[in-house]
Amino acid sequence: MKIVLTSVLVDDQNKALAFYTDILGFIKKHDIAMGASRWLTVVSPEAPDGPELLLEPDHHPAARTFKNALVEDGIPLASFGVSDAQKEYERLDRLGVQFTQKPAKMGSVTTAVFDDTCGNLIQIASR
Repeated sequence: MKIVLTSVLVDDQNKALAFYTDILGFIKKHDIAMGASRWLTVVSPEAPDGPELLLEPDHHPAARTFKNALVEDGIPLASFGVSDAQKEYERLDRLGVQFTQKPAKMGSVTTAVFDDTCGNLIQIASR
């Protein structure tokens, strides 16, 4: 068994695609019209045939309640691995990304948390 797809609930797919590709550096994999929304996935340039991240609309009423509760409590919805959390923090900070947690060492792991502009907190982590 392996992970092939997971999702991030977003409030605007166009804004999410721009942020996740132009700022974070992911690559668009699928963009298929599905009525008012799209099946819109991105992948890591390091693993273009690896797991896909679905930029899923948060239209369901429970989705926004869930997202808001996580943000209010400072809990990231997802965590992305990076080779050096401090360097990635500096790169993203220069691009104007808003961080809610600057890099912090937690044992052998360094983490930082940012706002993805689509209603989520996202963690980056490196060992």
